[in-house]
Amino acid sequence: MSEAKEGIRLETWLGVGVVISILLSTSVILLASSDKQTVYSAYVTEADGDYQHQQLSEMRASLDKYTIANTMSTPMLVNDWREPHRTTLVIVAPEKPFDMAEAEAIHDFVTQKGGKVILAADSSNAQRVADQFGVQFFEYPIMDMDQFYEVKHFKGVNSGTQAPQNQTNVWTVASVNQDVSQMDGLALNTGCTQENLNAHKTDDCRMPVLMRSPTAIQVLGPGTNEEMNVRRDVKVLATASDSAYQDVTGTADLTSNLNIKLGAGETGLIIRIDYPGIKAMDINPGSGDRLDEVEVTGSIVFVANDDAFADHLWDLPTAVATGKAQCQSDLVYADHTCWNSELSANSNWNGNGAYFAELIHDMSEQENDDLSSLIKLHPEKFYLVFDESRHVTSTLTSPFTEAMGAIVLLTSDAWLKWLIVLNLLALLSIAIMVVPEKENWRHVFDLTRFRERPDKLDPGTYQQRVRQALMEKVRIFHDLTKEEMVHKSPPEIQAMITDPRLIELAYSQNRIFAPEELRQLLQAIRRWGK
Repeated sequence: MSEAKEGIRLETWLGVGVVISILLSTSVILLASSDKQTVYSAYVTEADGDYQHQQLSEMRASLDKYTIANTMSTPMLVNDWREPHRTTLVIVAPEKPFDMAEAEAIHDFVTQKGGKVILAADSSNAQRVADQFGVQFFEYPIMDMDQFYEVKHFKGVNSGTQAPQNQTNVWTVASVNQDVSQMDGLALNTGCTQENLNAHKTDDCRMPVLMRSPTAIQVLGPGTNEEMNVRRDVKVLATASDSAYQDVTGTADLTSNLNIKLGAGETGLIIRIDYPGIKAMDINPGSGDRLDEVEVTGSIVFVANDDAFADHLWDLPTAVATGKAQCQSDLVYADHTCWNSELSANSNWNGNGAYFAELIHDMSEQENDDLSSLIKLHPEKFYLVFDESRHVTSTLTSPFTEAMGAIVLLTSDAWLKWLIVLNLLALLSIAIMVVPEKENWRHVFDLTRFRERPDKLDPGTYQQRVRQALMEKVRIFHDLTKEEMVHKSPPEIQAMITDPRLIELAYSQNRIFAPEELRQLLQAIRRWGK
């Protein structure tokens, strides 16, 4: 008795310990994230105060011609998606670093599946992914003495007046698909018109893009696991001015030896890397509606700033409401250049959404001549997936989100996956040894439900029940499902039965069997198949 009580006490204490551990873990997670709010989310539409201006809701709303989706657990799942070559993954402001498995999955998505990725960050949280493509994110914000823009106070007693100069408010003029160092002078000075955008003819023009506290990015060479001769096209789409420098000290002091300039053309802001010649299955013009092998291009765009996609810079009305001004504004200081100095015409800024919407279109396969018009003329057949897994979530959903990511990680790593499989096999082996073997139900046949006395039933009903018993035993003996049995033809079933008396029972429409005959047939059914 005492041993039993001791066992009960031990099990009880173990259970209590597990419950306490779960509660403590959950409490720590809740406390750690209790004072945090989600920013740069495509799905936050009614945040308090300025938090709404830091969301991506305007981006999602303006691009709703595409099929919009999101991933909440981890981007490791990208290679399991349908039509990866028609899918653009948008990762803005990763607040949690990527692990190596996630970074490699994104690289495979681009270079092997032909997927598209936009990764915007101003911190080292994106570096593991960038390493896969040979790109360096610098850790500190840049300040640009030439290319900065003015902002008005948009609320409070100073609303409508000039805010102090802030050289971290950087503007640039970006190309959609050309390296700015290789564009001729005419193209560099030409602003994209609305006609260019409508026709998607933007090879020889540029567009203004505004950023807030960007860092700098550079291409150092091939990615971590890429060969030196890997086939890829690297294009620097936008840079800061030659006077830009990294504010390492946070003092905005250019005289400091730590606050250094990276050099002319080296302060990249938007970099695009294309991987052409990837084989994918899709509909091409010569195959009707059948799938065929087509050539696609995998693309990844690195943006040195997350605010470039936020509501206050994406949407022009929101930008105006939050104090952003055009070059023609009286509030623009005369001691530095504005983006109209780079463009001879069509220099108005229409919100960053105008540029990035065209960039997403150009990256997609909508201009791929190898694809059928059945695909290209339907934007809903192209997918825009927002990665919400990198953001701080609510206190209630955070534990579940982390758990989902952990599960995917465990099942995606090759070694961990095999370890889990081996453990499951071991548990299965133990279960087989411990659990007593049960008789296979599919080969057990019982006629007890057909043993009613014939005088208590209508003769036709009794005959029908005996016929059903026969057909059921034939089905079970031949290991057929009910659906498979229904699709068998009469000759096939007769070949299974073989006994002439039982065949007559099964298929005779006019013969009425006497009760005694049916009793004999029941005995024959019992003996059949043995």
